Amino acid sequence: MDSTTPPSSQTYPANCHCGLITYSVTLSPPLSTHTVLNCNCSICTRNGYLLVYPLRPAVTFHNDSHKHLSKYRFNSKTKDHLFCPQCGTSILIDGNGAYGEDGEDVLGVNVRPFRDVDVASLKLEFSDGRREIDPPYDDSGRWYEGYEEKAGAEKEKDKK
Repeated sequence: MDSTTPPSSQTYPANCHCGLITYSVTLSPPLSTHTVLNCNCSICTRNGYLLVYPLRPAVTFHNDSHKHLSKYRFNSKTKDHLFCPQCGTSILIDGNGAYGEDGEDVLGVNVRPFRDVDVASLKLEFSDGRREIDPPYDDSGRWYEGYEEKAGAEKEKDKK
């Protein structure tokens, strides 16, 4: 590869604000040509997520720091939002199989904790999660009983 050919992948060191959580993420293509998701749903807005979706093995936690992560679930209670319990830095979203095409196991990783990344230089793709993500925008942060049945009935109604 010559000096004008960009690398096919790049590894980014990352950490939470206080340093308790340290990890690295390998992205292919590199972040300079990667599309980063900027979603306006309630959780992405509150946590400041700017997301990329690497395969699970591309995320490596150092010094067993993954054992310190705290998790938060809301609404459907299927996705773990992992964050540092000391400083609150939002690290990633583990969709537990809900993300990825063709059954790939990917994580929604927040690029904001990556070291030496200029957020203003990122190629952002806007997602209107307030309207597009089921359940509809819920600012209360509460999950309610019966949601699955109601959402399933509404989806069946929309198919007709």
